[in-house]
Order: sequence, then C-alpha cells, then structure tokens
Amino acid sequence: MNEWLRGVSWLSGEGAPVRADPADRDRLPLDTWERATVPAGVRYEFVAAGASGVEVTYSGTEPLVADSYRRTEPVFTLLRGEEVVAEAAGAAGQDRLVRLEAALEGEFTLHLPEVLRPVVHCVHPVGGTLDPAPARPRWLVYGDSISEGWTTSRPHLAWPARVGRALGLDTVNLGYAGAARGELASAQQLASLPAAVITVAFGTNCWSRTPSSAELLYETTRAFLAIVRAAHPDVPVLVVSPVVRPDAEHSPNALGATLGGLRAAQERAVADTADKHLRVLPGARLIGAEHLVDGVHPGDEGHRLIAEGVAEALRGWAPVTGR
Repeated sequence: MNEWLRGVSWLSGEGAPVRADPADRDRLPLDTWERATVPAGVRYEFVAAGASGVEVTYSGTEPLVADSYRRTEPVFTLLRGEEVVAEAAGAAGQDRLVRLEAALEGEFTLHLPEVLRPVVHCVHPVGGTLDPAPARPRWLVYGDSISEGWTTSRPHLAWPARVGRALGLDTVNLGYAGAARGELASAQQLASLPAAVITVAFGTNCWSRTPSSAELLYETTRAFLAIVRAAHPDVPVLVVSPVVRPDAEHSPNALGATLGGLRAAQERAVADTADKHLRVLPGARLIGAEHLVDGVHPGDEGHRLIAEGVAEALRGWAPVTGR
C-alpha cells in the first residue's frame, strides 16, 4: 500500500509519515519537529476500477494543542481532480474504520485528517480494484504555517496541494507552522532528498517569533540556498518571499527590521546569486490584506491566489506533467 503513498519522505519507527528526518531530529528546533509529526499534504493516490467506494482502517491521536485552534476539520477527503467526491469524519482512537462511498472509476486522491496524525493500516476498495497512480516529478516545498496550510478549511486547499494537482507534481509539504526560519539543518534535509523541483517560502517568522535583521536574513537565505544547490545543481528552485502582513510591514522588530525590509533582503539575496536555475516570486504581489483570516494567514481564497501565482511561475520552467 505504500506505493500509493504520496507527499512523504520519511516514516517514523511506528510507520507514521513524518515531514523531517527522525534520525536527524536532535538538530532541529523543537517547534519544527513537532510540526513535522503532522502529515500535512500526505495523501494516497490510486487508480480505481469498478469500485463503489473505499474503506480506510487507521489509528489516530488527539490533536496537538496548536491544532486544536485550527479551522481544519478532521476528515478524510476523496478527490477526482479538483472535485470532492466523498468525505468521512475521522476521530482519534485505535483501529478505526471509515468508508467513503462514490462510484470510483479513474484516478483519485485521498487526503488524510492530518490534525489526527493518523497511521493508515489499510485502504481497501469496496468492490472493484485499486492500483497505484502514475509516479510524478517530486516537488519539495519548504516553508512556514502558510505553506503547511494552517488556515485552510481542508488540507487539499493549501496552496502547495493546489499547485501539485494543477501541474502534475508529487508535492512534498515541508511547511512547519510557527517555525521554518531558514535553519540550515532543514536545508541539509532538503538536500538529502531527491527532487525535480524545489520551492523555498520562509521569512515571516523571522520578523517576530525569532527576530532577524535584514542583514541576517540576507545571509541566511544565501546559506540555505547554497546548501540546497550543492546537492541539486540543476534543479529549478523558486523562492517565494513573505506574503503581506499588515501589522509587520512597517513595524520594526526587536532588531529594527520591518517585514517589508526582510522581504526586500530575501529578494535581494536571490538576485545577488548567480544561478540560472534560481528565481524569486515576490510574495507581496500574491494576495492582499483582505485575504487574511487573522491578519497573518490566508484563507481558502488566499491560498487559491498564491497557488495561481506559484503555478504560473513554475509552468514552462520546471519539469511538470500536467493533469
């Protein structure tokens, strides 16, 4: 069944999908590792024939404290392209069973109730057959809570998931809410993974949670990209600078940097790097303040707009298959 599993690079000792290397966790900040245990963007992709649904057996845990504040409901979501064909509520507990009923013929994607950090034991067709979906180019997306999809109503509406479907990429979501400040241990983990495309989208948490100066973020961005590039010399790398955040745009942090200044420093770091396979997408152009649900994070519409911008930046440049 693991041949159906997409969007994952590591498994824990218990077989749960995790989004950072368990063998390297002692070098990661605690907030990064905690978010890595949430399987954001992890999904099953299969081709169904003659089935009237799927049954999923799984074990789930209670949400982390941070996840108890999210709008995302713990549901299994079955997609055909962009169409939701069935949903079933998930719950914490051992050896649970859900059934998603629909006439299944063709290619489908099953998204998990990620806040439950589920371990899926079996995905079984109700009648008919299920076979693995075709392999697709692997896209690594490193970022913070916005990349993780923190305030989307469903995991499949996060911008990395949307872009992956639009361009036919195997999206590996390495977004860590509250974290992702360009730690070089994370850069080394990205460097250790095979990839056809890479996107780097961090910077917002360098304004307040762990404050950075513009000069520090400039050098951090350069160092992060240098580590990734050394392992992936010819892979297209897209840097998405921070999206708009009204309370931070012109307000200095503890080191005197505004978010606008941090964004400019990161974009300058990309511009100053002589690399024909590296591009920057200015985040301030992607959404407006009206697309933020809490002044910081975009909702579903904001994620749709970010996805459109990223897809346009990658289309015709990065290796994509289309769908």
